[in-house]
Parts: sequence; C-alpha cells; structure tokens
Amino acid sequence: MDIKSTTPFAGLFRTSPFKPVQQHMRLVFSCICYIPPLLDALYRKDYEQVKEFADEIIKLESEADEIKQAFRLTMPNTLLLPVDRKDLLNLISDQDSIADLAEDIAKVLLYRDMEVPDPLKGVLDELLEGTMEISVAAKDLIEQLDELLQVGFRGREQEKVSQMISGVRRSEHNIDTIIHRIKRTLFEHEQRLDPISVIFWYQLIDLLGGISDQAENVADRLLLFLSK
Repeated sequence: MDIKSTTPFAGLFRTSPFKPVQQHMRLVFSCICYIPPLLDALYRKDYEQVKEFADEIIKLESEADEIKQAFRLTMPNTLLLPVDRKDLLNLISDQDSIADLAEDIAKVLLYRDMEVPDPLKGVLDELLEGTMEISVAAKDLIEQLDELLQVGFRGREQEKVSQMISGVRRSEHNIDTIIHRIKRTLFEHEQRLDPISVIFWYQLIDLLGGISDQAENVADRLLLFLSK
C-alpha cells in the first residue's frame, strides 16, 4: 500500500496549498484501512497476523507523521492562502490524530494477546462498519479541497461540501449510540470475563470511538473554511 508521491514535498505547495494535506490524509486513511483485517485476525486468534497488520499501521502512522512535520517546517509564511494558515495547520493535526488512534489500537493488540468476547462481536462489527464509513467520508471531504479552491469556496461545490459535513456529523452521532450499546453490553458481561481484559476492551472501544470524534473535527475544520 505504497502511496508516496515522487513530487518533492515543497513543490506540492506550488501546485496547491492543499496537496500535502491530501497526501497526508491518504496515508491516515491507509492506517484506518488496516483496522478491519487487524480485528478479523483477532477474531480468529491469529496473533501472527495481528502482529503483521499492527506493524503496518505503525509504519504508516510514522510516514504520516513525517508528512505532518515536513508540512509544518516547509509551509511558507509568505504563501498567499485561501484559508488561514493556522487553520490549515490545525487541520493536518486533526487528521494526524486519526492515525495516532489507529496506532494506539495496533499497539494494544500488539503487546497483549486478547480474545473478542462473544457478546461483543455483533455490536463491535457495527462500530467497525460505522468507523470505516465516517473515515471514508472524512477522506472524501479532504479530496474536495481542490475543487473548493477553484471556485473560491463558494457556489455548488460549497453546498455539496456542506452536505457532506452534515453527513459526517450524523454518522458521528450514530456511532455514539453504538458505543453506548457496546459499553453497556460489556458491562452486563464483565463479571464473566477476565478483569484485566475488560479494562483493555473499554480502552479499545474508546480508541475506536475517538476515530469518529476526530473525523468530525476534520469536518468542522472544513466548515470553518467555508464560513470565512
């Protein structure tokens, strides 16, 4: 899943100030794409494959981190931007937080052999599906930045992006209800589970839920762009 650009990083600013942000988001999304196979391997108790997928997520997160650092260091102060420079820096930080959460999930499963409790499986699948959907939506929003730039953040493209932002917010709300149900399910069965594993499952659920929170933050950041 190598998506590195052959274009010199600083050169990306000459084509569009948003190119590095989009390049970063594609790597972040690649991290998220490894979470379903990671959990599938956990379902099957294939810990060798869990390690393999966890290592991939950690590697991709590191590559995303390098892009974020390069973006901060090479973004020209004098570049005439259609949006506030600080907002653009905050946007890439919000994106990076998504990759950080994927890495945290990978590390929990890398350092501890866990089993998926049977009562959690159905609702965990729902949470995973919702997490993937909102991650795709956040990535699609970032891919719209070039079109927004071309029309000056106005017109039909603005309306289209506004509707996409509303969709991300609805998805985040739906995921909140799933998280409530999965935590309630865990609580109802926790006395029959290993207490230490229960603690880690609460942590994993919060990390997965954090991805949708950060995806909503990305959407809110774009809403800020549209409102200025």
